Amino acid sequence: MGSEQRAYTPEFCEGAVCIVIETGRPIPEVAEELGVHSGMLHSWVSRWRRNGSVSCDRPAPAASGGRLRRETSEKNKRMRELEMERDVFKRCMALWVK
Repeated sequence: MGSEQRAYTPEFCEGAVCIVIETGRPIPEVAEELGVHSGMLHSWVSRWRRNGSVSCDRPAPAASGGRLRRETSEKNKRMRELEMERDVFKRCMALWVK
């Protein structure tokens, strides 16, 4: 009597982790719904929180995408700050030239 070992695709692992992270639902509840052992889902979520990837043989695209979105957001924020500084400088120069 051996235990059945299922192979999960990286996309499945990523999706399961996303459900837990984005909805905040309890791991056992999500695991039961997906038909995955809660310990395995807990391990995927823990790995994602530590590394930003789910180790189902390769990094999860959503984790990489999350990192990319975060970096883009930070860069966009910095760009807005620089644009405001530029606009203030332009106004100061306009007043100085007059």
